[in-house]
Amino acid sequence: MGRRIPDLKRRGSVRAPKKTFYLFCEGKNTEPDYFRALKRKLRDRLISVEPVPAAGVPFTIARKSADMANAIGKGAKRKKAKQSYQEADEVWAIFDRDAHPHIEEAKQLCQSNNVGVAFSDPCFELWLILHIQDFDGGCDRHQIQRALRGVLGGYDPNEGKTADFTVLLDEIETAEKRAEVLLERRTQEGDDTNPSTTVFKLTRKIRGVDT
Repeated sequence: MGRRIPDLKRRGSVRAPKKTFYLFCEGKNTEPDYFRALKRKLRDRLISVEPVPAAGVPFTIARKSADMANAIGKGAKRKKAKQSYQEADEVWAIFDRDAHPHIEEAKQLCQSNNVGVAFSDPCFELWLILHIQDFDGGCDRHQIQRALRGVLGGYDPNEGKTADFTVLLDEIETAEKRAEVLLERRTQEGDDTNPSTTVFKLTRKIRGVDT
């Protein structure tokens, strides 16, 4: 009696690997703390938060993001052969205008290496305050930080303290809608992007509701 040939058709389908989001941001408290809180809330998402210590310059963040994109075979140089499980992975650079130089160069480097950009003008705290209230009108980072300090307990930029951002995440969809409206207003008005943020594009991608 011959050996029985296994019926390969009966095998279950192989589950596609989850995508990983590699997030590069300044190595201060605020941005890493927010995205770590988001990672804890969305336990079924693979999020790698990569702080860039004392960078202070968006171009540095963009360069490190491009290096990662190339390492997984998605960037312009493609230093490594892309692994099949990395095909869906995304790399994002998170930075703000503040008083930083070389903003446009940083954006161009990201674009040429398939790196997403979550950009805030003037600062990331604008994205945070949009979870709580609308915020419009030209401003600098100090004005936004003072406003956020007044509505978010525990946040104090003067002491280097951030809040428990978990309390904001229940309103992330509201923040996304407010941010989208702000960006549309700035686009209609012209070149000035203050105030606006594109962080909502990243959070929608992570949450799987990108449109």
